[in-house]
Amino acid sequence: MSESAVTLEDVRRVAELANLELTPDEEPRMQRDLNAVLGYIAELNELDTTGVPAMAQVGEVLGLQAQEHGESLRIDQIRPSLDRSLVMAAAPETDGRFFKVPKVIER
Repeated sequence: MSESAVTLEDVRRVAELANLELTPDEEPRMQRDLNAVLGYIAELNELDTTGVPAMAQVGEVLGLQAQEHGESLRIDQIRPSLDRSLVMAAAPETDGRFFKVPKVIER
C-alpha cells in the first residue's frame, strides 16, 4: 500500500467522534496503525475462499451444545411489550416517553 488510505484528518475526525484526545505524537502512529489494519484487510480480500464453508453462527453453535448436553433453547415467540405508562411511572425521571438520565460524557 503505497498511498495512505487514512489521512491525518481522518484520524482526527475518528478521534473526535470517539471522544479521544490524541497528542500530536500519537496521531501519526494511529494513522500508521489504521493503514496497517486496512492493508491486512486488503490482503484477506485477495484470498480465494471458494469451497471454504461459512463460519458457524451463534445459534447453530448453541443448538449443537444444547443437543450434546440435553438442554434446549427458549422458543422465540412474539409477546406483548410492557405498558409504557407503568414503566415510566416507576422511573426516577422521565418526560413521559423517554427516561431522563444524567449526562456522563463531557465535551
